[in-house]
Amino acid sequence: MRGLLQTTTSVREKVRASMQPKALTGRDRDEALRTLRESGTTRPPLDILVVGGGVTGAGAALDATTRGLATALVEASDWGSGTSQWSTKLVHGGLRYLQMLDFGLVHEALTERGLLLRSLAPHLVKPMPFLIPLEHRVWQRAYYGAGVTLYDLLANALPGQRALPIHQHAGRRGLHREFPDLREGRAIGAVKYWDATVDDARLVSTLVRTAHTYGASVASRTRAVGLLREGDRIVGARLRDEETGEVFEARANQVVSCAGVWTEEVGGLTGDPSCLRVMASKGIHLVVPRDRIRGTSGLFLQTERSVLFFIPWARYWIIGTTDTPWRLDRGHPVATATDIDYVLEHANSVLTTHLTRDDVVGWYAGLRPLLQPGVEGDTDSAKVSREHTVVSPLPGLTVVGGGKLTTYRVMAKDAVDLSLGDRASELPSITHQIPLLGAVGEAAMRRRMPALRDRFGWSEQITDHLLHRYGSLVEQLLDLIVEDPSLARPLEHAPAYLRVEIAYACISEGVLHLEDVMMRRTRLYYEEPRKGLAAVPEIAEIAVQWLGWNEAREAGEVEAYERRVLADEAAARETTDEAAVAARDRVLQGVRR
Repeated sequence: MRGLLQTTTSVREKVRASMQPKALTGRDRDEALRTLRESGTTRPPLDILVVGGGVTGAGAALDATTRGLATALVEASDWGSGTSQWSTKLVHGGLRYLQMLDFGLVHEALTERGLLLRSLAPHLVKPMPFLIPLEHRVWQRAYYGAGVTLYDLLANALPGQRALPIHQHAGRRGLHREFPDLREGRAIGAVKYWDATVDDARLVSTLVRTAHTYGASVASRTRAVGLLREGDRIVGARLRDEETGEVFEARANQVVSCAGVWTEEVGGLTGDPSCLRVMASKGIHLVVPRDRIRGTSGLFLQTERSVLFFIPWARYWIIGTTDTPWRLDRGHPVATATDIDYVLEHANSVLTTHLTRDDVVGWYAGLRPLLQPGVEGDTDSAKVSREHTVVSPLPGLTVVGGGKLTTYRVMAKDAVDLSLGDRASELPSITHQIPLLGAVGEAAMRRRMPALRDRFGWSEQITDHLLHRYGSLVEQLLDLIVEDPSLARPLEHAPAYLRVEIAYACISEGVLHLEDVMMRRTRLYYEEPRKGLAAVPEIAEIAVQWLGWNEAREAGEVEAYERRVLADEAAARETTDEAAVAARDRVLQGVRR
């Protein structure tokens, strides 16, 4: 391998020299596609080709390129659009996995949580207290108290400064003080413990940009439609540019599949679809305005089928989740009326306030890629461990499956290690010491915020929002505002976001379509009524200015997003997965009943 000829010292010198954040533009995508086409012809084959641009694939690309390997990353749609954007928004150790005695998994996740909080992404990952209500004074307090004590011990056994406080016990009065709207009589007290929250799609896009900054070629909307094979060895992939329809070949010494719920499909390209079996489990979440539920901490409860989280964000609560098998199109999971009613029913069973469909500002549905046990028939997905597995079904191909968002870095490291084989020791992973873009200098930027609030008339909520999304990259937004002062204004129909955030997404964050802005560069798809449709004209106008769309392109982008919204709304009125998918497809295809 060309990259393996570099020494560890030269790799680290390259890393230090690559600290200046790079924008991710359409031109960069074009250059990445050119690199892929020319690999193995006018250029040497790539060292690593990563297929799948979710959190694990983005992490694998960062891992490989910071080892000094010639690396490319491709994703069939937008970054993080498959599974990663639909999570519960938590970076956590997996408290409920202690019940399954998955001590290794919990320790691993707590290690990664600490790294993210302390050094890798302190701007994106934020501490959050959670309450576990107790209904029985003696045995439950002992049971959950022992669990969170072990949780804390596993976390605090890690080297370095403690990332989060240790757990506390609260009586009935203390519980009411932190969560006044928990129904009286539901609990005699609580155990309070700490985990962390994250904007999942933002984590993915930041990982992609960080990998790009360190030299990886990255191309979204580039689908792997086949694997290139010479004898029994995989030597690359056949790719399709989803924007133009062009199909071409890319050569690589190693292909790393991070396909999530599509893992079996990638395995099928080898002729051995059974290399890893992955269960797709659907989970849905509701978004409710913050003022509808009084509480300052999150809430963690268990239901008969899953867990129920109440997660406070700046302006709203995220409530979920469900855990049901999904056997339909894995590219388009949908939330049904049954799903929404299930979460509302369980939420209302513990709240003094009564939530209705009218309180639900938004919702989303996603799939978890759970490794299947080696048995036939139905499996209760709530009992499947989230531990990941990495295999090499053929020389030149590495497949990673399972896992969860919190442990993306470990999954990525394991995948690249396996792809390199014995030579991995020559270039060990260093991503545990690579801060993501925006992390370095975040504390200094935080101290500048009072002056920026005075200068632009921004609220504290807006500056907190900016820091949580960009960290020290806020400096780049300020540069755009100097160029166009109108960008400092909030969006008229989505005032939690500034106009500059849309412009920055267009020119620095790899946006190709309006959907990318609405669903992943912002959270307007599920945090504004009607999925942010009222804000679309202004956002499209900004995109026209910074992406150079003509009138026809603008109209097409707006129509496509409006149809997506109508399709998801139609699905949410149906009671079964099958009926919801059919309703969604009818709207997307313009078919009337």
